[in-house]
Amino acid sequence: MKIFTIGFTKSSAERFFERIKRAEAKTLLDVRLNNVSQLAGFAKRDDLRYFSREICRIPYQHEPQLAPTKPMLDLYKKGKGKWEDYETSFLSLMEQRHIEKLDKSRIDGACLLCSEDTPHQCHRRLVAEYLRAKWGEVEIIHL
Repeated sequence: MKIFTIGFTKSSAERFFERIKRAEAKTLLDVRLNNVSQLAGFAKRDDLRYFSREICRIPYQHEPQLAPTKPMLDLYKKGKGKWEDYETSFLSLMEQRHIEKLDKSRIDGACLLCSEDTPHQCHRRLVAEYLRAKWGEVEIIHL
């Protein structure tokens, strides 16, 4: 099983979609809480639905169950919280939500999308690593 991850900040639309296409991802799975922000540029929900279908020939899906809660995100981003605290809270949230019970066929080959340009301090990495820990053999590829 493979899980890809990608962020859209600091990337042109061309570079973003070419990475997804080259990876041969099967689905663009948006794991952001807010997928309609005006700050998202080409990465707003309706644009992503169109671009992923027309450029990459794959479906776009929003999966808010794999996103942090608004209070959790606000505390980290606006409250200048520590990454370690956010990570602990988010891991606990994934456990409470039992995300490992998601249909594996929806996740296999999917590209988890969020805004951070790198996966290091990004919840998409935490989602992928959590699922690997629960499911076993999962190859994680950060695009």
